[in-house]
Parts: sequence; C-alpha cells; structure tokens
Amino acid sequence: MTENHGQSLSAEMPTTYDPKAAEQKWYRYWMEGGFFKAGQRPEAEPFTIVIPPPNVTGMLHIGHALDCTLQDILIRTKRMQGYDALWLPGSDHAGIATQTKVEQNLRAEGQTRYDLGREKFLEKVWEWKDKYAASIHEQWAKMGFSLDYSRERFTLDEGLSLAVREVFVKLFEKGLIYRGKYIINWDPVARTALSDIEVEYKEVNGHLYHLQYPLKDGSGFITVATTRPETMLGDTAVAVHPKDERYKNLIGKMLVLPITGREIPIIADDYVDKEFGSGAVKITPAHDPNDFEVGLRHNLPQITVMDESGTMNNEAGQYQGLDRSECRKQIVKDLQDQGVLIKIEDHVHQVGHSERTGAVIEPYLSTQWFVKMKPLAEAAIAAQKSGEGVQFVPDRFEKTYLHWIENVRDWCISRQLWWGHRIPAWYCEATGEMVVARDEAEARAKLGRDDLVQDEDVLDTWFSSALWPFSTLGWPNENSEDYKRFFPTSVLVTGYDIIPFWVSRMIFTGLEFTKSVPFKNALIHGLVRDSEGRKMSKSLGNGVDPLEVIEKYGADAMRYMLSTSSTPGQDLRFHWERVEQARNFANKIWNASRFALMNLEGVTIEDIDISGDLSTADRWILHRYNETAREITRLIDAYEFGETGRQLYNFIWDDLCDWYIEFAKLSLYGEDAAAKRKTQSVLAYVLDRTLRLIHPFMPFISEEIWQHLPHHGESITLAEWPKYDPSLEAPDALEEMNLLVDVIRSVRNIRSEVNVPMSKKVELLVKPASAELLDILNRNGHYISRFCNTSQYEASLQAAVPDKAMTAVVTGAELYLPLAGLIDISQEIARLEKEVEHLNKEVERVEKKLANEGFVAKAPAKVIEEERAKMADYSDKRDKVLARIGELKG
Repeated sequence: MTENHGQSLSAEMPTTYDPKAAEQKWYRYWMEGGFFKAGQRPEAEPFTIVIPPPNVTGMLHIGHALDCTLQDILIRTKRMQGYDALWLPGSDHAGIATQTKVEQNLRAEGQTRYDLGREKFLEKVWEWKDKYAASIHEQWAKMGFSLDYSRERFTLDEGLSLAVREVFVKLFEKGLIYRGKYIINWDPVARTALSDIEVEYKEVNGHLYHLQYPLKDGSGFITVATTRPETMLGDTAVAVHPKDERYKNLIGKMLVLPITGREIPIIADDYVDKEFGSGAVKITPAHDPNDFEVGLRHNLPQITVMDESGTMNNEAGQYQGLDRSECRKQIVKDLQDQGVLIKIEDHVHQVGHSERTGAVIEPYLSTQWFVKMKPLAEAAIAAQKSGEGVQFVPDRFEKTYLHWIENVRDWCISRQLWWGHRIPAWYCEATGEMVVARDEAEARAKLGRDDLVQDEDVLDTWFSSALWPFSTLGWPNENSEDYKRFFPTSVLVTGYDIIPFWVSRMIFTGLEFTKSVPFKNALIHGLVRDSEGRKMSKSLGNGVDPLEVIEKYGADAMRYMLSTSSTPGQDLRFHWERVEQARNFANKIWNASRFALMNLEGVTIEDIDISGDLSTADRWILHRYNETAREITRLIDAYEFGETGRQLYNFIWDDLCDWYIEFAKLSLYGEDAAAKRKTQSVLAYVLDRTLRLIHPFMPFISEEIWQHLPHHGESITLAEWPKYDPSLEAPDALEEMNLLVDVIRSVRNIRSEVNVPMSKKVELLVKPASAELLDILNRNGHYISRFCNTSQYEASLQAAVPDKAMTAVVTGAELYLPLAGLIDISQEIARLEKEVEHLNKEVERVEKKLANEGFVAKAPAKVIEEERAKMADYSDKRDKVLARIGELKG
C-alpha cells in the first residue's frame, strides 16, 4: 500500500485537465496493479457480471459504450463496497455475421470459400477474429472498463466448445434435440438456415396475382391468389374449407396446374379461411410453412423448385437457371399469355428479410436440427411465476420475456456455415447410421465403426451464447472454482432488442443444466438513437463512434453523458451538446479540486479531523455530502443512473463548488489557525469522498485528482465506498445555510436588476421573523457581509424600514437594501408587483393541488403537509411584498 501525505502537491496539477494523458496513464497503472482481478477477496461476498459478448465483426459502437458503461458503474461500485467483484469479458464468434464479412473480402479478391476449402477458409476467419478481438480490447481500454482479462472467454474456446457439445448431447439424449425435414427460413445469400427471430419483417409494396386453375374435366376453374407466382411450379394441391358450400362438390376432383400440366387434387382443410378472397388456397408444401403442415396432413408430395441460392432448379422446368425474381417476371408474362392470370392488384404485405444479409427470406424445405422448446419453456415459465425467476428492471420487460417464451416455436439450430461449433453428429458412410457424441472417439465407440464423417453444419451462434453465464465460469466441470464461487451471476445488463434472442435462451438453458436462473437481475436499457430519435445506421450515416467522442471530449465525459442521460428501458438520444456539458462538469471538478489542493499544502492523512467545533458551512457540507452518499448508493442499487447523475451534479456543482468552497475561503484565508485546520480537514474529507462517489462514472479524472490528495491506498478503484454516517447529520446547519444562501442570492439578484456591481458596497438590513432566525443571522453575519459585500449589515427584529430601498422576501425574513439615488421608486414598485404575480401563481397552483380530492386521498401525509407548508410560505411572502408596495406607494 502506498501513502500520499499531500506535501505541496498542488503544483503537480496543471491548470487544465488533459484527458488523453490521464486515460493512458491510469489504465496502464490499473492493469499493472491487477486491481480488476477477481478472487483476491476470498472472504467477501461475490458479485458477478458477464459481459454481453460483442461480435468479432468490427468495431464497437455507441450502444456497446452505453451497455458496458452501466456494467462498469455497477462493478466499480461493488468493488469499492468490498465485494469480490468479477466482470468477465469475452466476445462472440457471430457465425453468419463474421463468415459473411470474410466471404465479402474473398469475393473482392475473386475467390469463394469453396475455392479455399474448409480448413484454409477457417484460417482466414481466425485471422479476422484475432484482428478485431485486439481492436475490441483497445476500445475497452480507452473507455476505462474494469474487466478481469485473466478470465476472458471466446465462444469458440475449447472450454466453451466442451460445454456446447455436452449440452447438445444431453438435450439429444432427452429427446429435446431432433433432426428432421421441415420448412425453415432460408437466407439465399448466406446460404444458411435462420431461426424465426433472425428474420426481420418489413412492409413491402408488392402485388397480388389472381390465377385460374382449370378443372381436369373441363367443367370450370378455381381462382386462387398469390404474392409469389413463381412458387406455383411447386403446387401439389388447392385447398378449400370443408364447410364451404361453393366447393363441396369439387373436393376430391383434379385440377390441371398451368404451365406444367401436372394434375393436382382439390382438398378440404380447416386451415383455409373461407371468408378471405375466393376461399381457395394454392398449397406449396416445400415453400410455405403453413402449406407444409397442410401437406403433412394430406400426404402431399413436397416439390422444391429452387436451390440454395434462390435459383430455379430442374423441378422448375423451362425456368431452370433463372433467379427467383427473374422467374417471377417471366412466369407472370407466360400466365398472362395463357389467359390464366386474370388480375394483378397492388398489395402491401410483410416480407421476411435476413437480419444479417438483408436478403429476402425464402421459406425452404430442408433437413435441419431443432430444439424442442415447449418442455424447456414450461420450466422457465414455472420459475418466473413461482418467484424463483429473474427480476427484470424495469419490470414491464418480464411481459416481453414471457410473451416470447409462452409462444415459442421449436428452434432451428443448424446453420449451413463453416465458422462455428460443428454439430457433434457423425454418420457411417457405409450404413448411413447416425450417432450424436461429444467427440469422434466417443462416436466410434458408440457405433463400433471407424468409417465416420462429421455433420457438415454448425450450430446457431445463439446456441453457444445461451450458455455464456455458466460455460465461461468452467461448466460442465461443476467443481470449477469460478463456477462454484461466481455462479449464478448477479446482474445481466443488456438492450431490450435481444430479450428473445439471448436473455430468454440463457434462462432456459440455465434452469435445464444448472437448476438455477443464470442471473438474479436483468437490467434492460434502450437503444442509443441520434438527436432526432432515429435508429443509428450506415444507410443514414448517423452512427457515432465512441472513439471519436473520446478523442474530442475524453472518456469520462462520454461515460457520464451516456449513463446519466438514460432511464431504464428507455431509448437515449445522443446529443453532442450533452457530452460537452459533461466535459464542462469534469472541468468544474478539476478546478475545484485544484483550488482545494492549493489550500491543503502540508496536510497529511493524520491531520484530517472533522470532529469538534466546526463552522456552519463545514457542518452543512458534511451533512449534504452524507445525504448525497446515501442517495447515490440507493439509486445505483435501483439502477436509476439518470437520477444518480442529477444528484451528483447538483451536489458537486452547486453545494461543493459554488457555495462551500466560497464559504471555506473565509477560514482558509483568515487569521484563525484552528478554524483553518478544521476547514482544511473538512475540505480534504469531502473532496476525497466525493471523488469516490463520482469514480464509477468518471474513473480517470477521479483517480488523477485522488492521487494528489492525502490518502491511504494504491488506487481509488479499491478505496472504500462512502457509507452513510449518522454522526454527520446536521439538520440545523442545513436550515441555517438555506437561509444564508437565500439571503445572499436575493441580494445578488437585486444588485443585478438595478445594475449595482458586486464590487460596490451596499447597506443591508434584514428583518427576521423570529429570535431564533435572528440568532442565525447574527452568528453567520460574516458570511452575509462578505458575500453580499456590505458597507453596513444589520439584522434586527424591530428594524425601522427605510423609505427608499429595494426589497426581497425570503423564507423567514425580509431584506432591505437602501439604495437612495440609485433606484426609481416606480420601477421598484413595478418589480415588486411582478413578484406578487409570481407568488399568486404559486399560491393558486398549490391551492388547486390541495383542492383535488384525488390527490389528497392518495398522497402520503408527509407530502400533503409539505404542500400546506409551501402554501403558508408563499402566502406569507406575498403578504410581505404587498405590504412593502403599500409602504412605497404611501
């Protein structure tokens, strides 16, 4: 441990704060000191956060900065509170997203992954991963995140791969993973399956095509409508409702499919809505999920007419080789030529797009792997409803979670990619037998054969991410020290947009494999939008790079703005002006600290003594600091970072800088050595503790200043978090200072209104409402004289009111400034009449509130009492101002 005695250190603080120099210096110092490493407090209660792993697809954006800043505030606070705090970093391989990026690079070089082969292609992806993982590290450092890098994980680490295989095998053995041929969402650009929630639905202006399918016997037509005429080549039936009288006699008859001449039956199925359109629906089992289900019920053939790239295949006959959109144009022309296409209507409908590539999704019949979700979802729902589930903040997001999990469909987990966790299934080349195993050796042992090939597909990225809170801590080794100590984790911090993708899946896997929810709380924040409220995107060019913000204003300003502008669950608008305000706040802290240190020369940690006889200002600032420390702790625990920021700002800017430091100058520059020592002690004590309160939000500037103060310890990151101390309570000092501040502020306002500069001395007469207030005014007269710059100051219960004077009314006192020759009586009356107008509005507002029966019935007694006190105060002030107007007019 080091000790700083604060000997003449003010000279070491430059006049202005340099964020760049401080940020580099202190992050390096923290890393070398190992201050972020968990597990060094074996007796302490653990507190764990696992980072939502960013994708290794590129640089971190401003949304990552918000998400991680909130986590860092929590982890730094808990570390200072004495917890064994672990913030575990890591990144996600992001299967489709990363492979797509690497393939784009290859295409630019005229190559495909198939030209390289699987092994060489994966080498390229690992190179990409290493490059961007290093970039992410640099960005984390620049933002000041206190991560335990010794425990860093990647979703393709061997340990995490072991967990993935274990989960896959166990779910398969329980019958919860199965392989089958189903309609899935297919991305024809990435050439892979997608799960339902990786599909974004967008409103598209399209067309509805009305086609006539002729009956085989020549007796007429059935009219069907479709938005996708190219899929008619795969039609295997037309369905009608069994109770639709129009078609009752046609059920079982055959139609001739236009273009192909293939015969297809008319079937009856409850799926059809007889009120919609013609009441007849074309059935294409291989290209529509609902048609697929109908096809299974009626044992219809499944004809796939496209290949994996969205190109028409040999089943499409004369259209083979055409892209699906080109095929649509050609087939529409041909159907028109044949007289089959009878009408085209404009039609606005929702069309699924790949979240990753933006391609229009193709419902596609394919053999895939699935997780049977219902049993897993039921366990998660039961945990939530029994009170053993996750506490969502804000709690409204529990409904979002439950809605998704109560309506969940089976999860397609296989992806036709090379980058990812390869599915742990092996096939015998000779017999076609399949076995699921943890590795090839186990597969050979199970089948008793060596001629095995592994499944080519990989698992959905979210499959491994679903295990993140426990796989990162050593599971499936349940004897892992980290798993035993740090799981379940304490809180998850993430955006509302990935509740279905990630939050839900972590919960059901946690319950299934660890018998516990993976985190106690889920703090859900919104998105960072631009200043106009638009989502940030490349197409709009409105994205904000966190490193650009840091370059301009420093990391602390960015962190403070992001964290204190947010309300749980609400989107945040990014304004450069707010970052500038946060930078100005940092500068205010710097300047105030610099002043303090210039007046603490020679003060050591042993000299600091805040007991004994203190001034009103000293007792007041200790009281306000103590109140603030209690509130900040409560608000951080409640995740109310916006209100935390407001409280910190008000205390530091108003109470500490604008008032206390000014009041402290009287003692610091005065002749009373004992008073000076006490004020130095209070100043050092309050500044030290205030820096600790601001540290989780502004880690760099707080460390830089703290290191200049007299203290014990190596770093503010390990300094004890301020605790509420009842002995610092001084409500009487609070009341006294409120009166003094009111008097000083009112006098300054009057000076401003009549353009009397602060350098010019004035007379001040104060008439208090009671002897008690008179005592306060007399005991603290030196403050009033100094900060009002009076030539004569008098406080008296029986003071004779001067004829020509400016007047102000504060709570408990009337102020008079004789300004003969400097004021116009008529202007003073006009000013006071404006004050009466203001007070009338305040009285009326409170009267209405107290007359509202609903308010009086619901509001706590304390709140009603406070409103009545306000009413009395406003009325008293109004009466005094009216009396003064009468005097001036008389």
